[in-house]
Amino acid sequence: MRTIITVFTAFAVSLISYGATEDYNTDANVFGHVVSAEDGEHIPFINVLIEGTRIGTITDASGHYMLTNLPEGRHTLVVKGMGYEPASVEFEISANQTLEIDIEVHYTGIDLEEIVITASPTASGFRYQPDMAYIGETLQKRSEVSFGEMLNHSPGIAMRSLGSSPARPVIRGMDGDRILVLENGERMGDISETSADHSIALDPLVASRIEVVRGPASLLYGSSALGGVINLMTTDIPDRWDAGSSGVVSLQGATMNRMGAGFGRYTWGNDDYAFTGRIAHRQSSDIRTPDGILPGTSMNNYDGALGFGFDRGGILGGLSVSAANQVFEIPENIDDPDEGVEVRMQRQALQGRMNFVNEGFMDRGQVRFNASRMFQQEIEYEWEDGVIDEDVELEYEKYAFSSTLTLQHKPFEFFDRGAVGVNLHGHRMDVGGDEAYTPGEMRFNLGVFTFQEIPLSSKMRLQAGLRIDYQHTGAISNELFPDISAKRNALNYTGSIGFNHRPVEELEIGGQFARSHRNPSVEELYADGPHLGAGVYEIGNSNIKDEVGQGADLFIRWNDGPFDIELAGFVNYFRNYIIFEPTDDVDPASGFPVFRYLGDEARLMGFELSGSVRLLDNLELGIGADYVDGRRFANGTEYLPFIPPFRFMTDMEYDFGRGWIGARMVSAARQGRVAPEEEATDGYTLLGFTAGYRLTGPGRHIIILRVDNILDQSYRDHLSRVAERNFPMPGRNFTLAYRLFF
Repeated sequence: MRTIITVFTAFAVSLISYGATEDYNTDANVFGHVVSAEDGEHIPFINVLIEGTRIGTITDASGHYMLTNLPEGRHTLVVKGMGYEPASVEFEISANQTLEIDIEVHYTGIDLEEIVITASPTASGFRYQPDMAYIGETLQKRSEVSFGEMLNHSPGIAMRSLGSSPARPVIRGMDGDRILVLENGERMGDISETSADHSIALDPLVASRIEVVRGPASLLYGSSALGGVINLMTTDIPDRWDAGSSGVVSLQGATMNRMGAGFGRYTWGNDDYAFTGRIAHRQSSDIRTPDGILPGTSMNNYDGALGFGFDRGGILGGLSVSAANQVFEIPENIDDPDEGVEVRMQRQALQGRMNFVNEGFMDRGQVRFNASRMFQQEIEYEWEDGVIDEDVELEYEKYAFSSTLTLQHKPFEFFDRGAVGVNLHGHRMDVGGDEAYTPGEMRFNLGVFTFQEIPLSSKMRLQAGLRIDYQHTGAISNELFPDISAKRNALNYTGSIGFNHRPVEELEIGGQFARSHRNPSVEELYADGPHLGAGVYEIGNSNIKDEVGQGADLFIRWNDGPFDIELAGFVNYFRNYIIFEPTDDVDPASGFPVFRYLGDEARLMGFELSGSVRLLDNLELGIGADYVDGRRFANGTEYLPFIPPFRFMTDMEYDFGRGWIGARMVSAARQGRVAPEEEATDGYTLLGFTAGYRLTGPGRHIIILRVDNILDQSYRDHLSRVAERNFPMPGRNFTLAYRLFF
């Protein structure tokens, strides 16, 4: 790692030293300030350059600039900066002359639709790791049963599946709490990160925007998030509204599982405040595959919320209450139609958010929180003579709280606008039932963090993030673990340093190094028993150490006219990587395969490619590819389990204004790089089709038709946790969606 840092430093220094001015030795100079036309404030860290030359600089923290040794003659001084209209001033200068020129610029605001704010609390727009945002039609075109299915086949994102409802995203081969799935920037309080049979407690139709950050996301949201962050953003607390009534209605149907879904939201507001309410319902039968029906994959889910928002000039915020009820089956006991496993989950949540502006050094701030209660049962049922017999094998009740205070400061010295903050999250989770294979858990975490950007020139800037966490974890006894009283305390530090370089307008280069620290979960420490929903017998390790990771990311993006191409590479090294590893044993009582948690040194490395080429005015070709290589190497050189194979994706879309038509191909290679006792999976190629039509009239209407796996290809995804290998993934599927905005 020291060698990597040394190379990075040398590379950064070489980029910084790239000449920003040319030496004419005329002693002709120009200096002054860049000021806001609206309020006269000096604008720091904005680009100032002489048009037609490489002479340029960046204003300092006081908005001051100086350009020296200019060529004699007439010039145009240009000011450009994100969020401001370009401004220019013409002047004429002679040798041995010094001019003072102040330039006014007009603020236009920053288009946050193009900025992934999950990666930057100051919304500066500079990137240090790959990110993407799904919103509007892009989000509607991807609408699926779960967020795992929705984001699957995005570069770097795969899907852990055990049927549709509990499908969860996997980033760069990392799962669990190595990636964080957030709701409006805070932890959701569900248990989707702990096991493959646990679902994300939010319907995809509810999300108004999804932000994905591959890489450590400056570790602002947790010390373990080296893999990345997925932020599911809703409008349950209105933040933008028009006076009067507005809303959206969505309907969706699919043939593969006879799924039907509906969603509606209504918002009413005036100049000062707004009220909103939403409801969603989704129901489906079992998944149909090319080889028949996969039993135990039906669902019946509800989701609703009420929210209030206010805007009092310098203060913007609100509250919302929400409730979710999910009932879905798990594909166990496939061969016996009279037996099954059903998961019943209920969640209630209270969310709040407030943004404010101040006078003084700390001039902006935000506080937000998410308090929730989740109750989940895993039921084993059996039909006997037309009467159902149910046993609660596993039961969770979890109370969780997550809150973050972030304060932004004005630029000072060599720092641009930055942020400092405090994050508090914790939960109490009681575990019961006939097969409670772990004790309960009490967890408390207090973290402080900072995010800073340092402009080095008009084309180069650095980023630094630091987080310090104190975490207390304690086991809670239950019927099967009556004597347990284990506790763990840890003081963790995590951090990142990155750079962003734009040597020419079309090219952007970014990189980041980061350190993560993850404390083991209660399952990894103390599990000992069959987990009904997951269909495995889990054995924990109470002696397992904390997981410490070090990662490096580098991306290069070229955006020039019809071409928009991005290539990202990464390497993550872990001390004591906690592995959920299959063994060759089967538990005789339950018949489940035995999995053990163990720690080892490990390395995950790979790349992602994404891009688009505009072939004609309305015709666009998209490409994508990703690859992950995961290995352990201290106690052997085996591959890690559950690593996605190499994939290549391409799509083409013709947009004719009133609608669009397109096709998509996804091709995955054979995954033979598997852990001991893990089965290999064959490669496959899937073809799909999409079309849509836009209507205007009373409101705005969108109709979308999508066909997935159009050739009804029989295949198995390597990350599928369905134990019965003879049942492949879903077959041909027609999805029809309608959305009305009013």
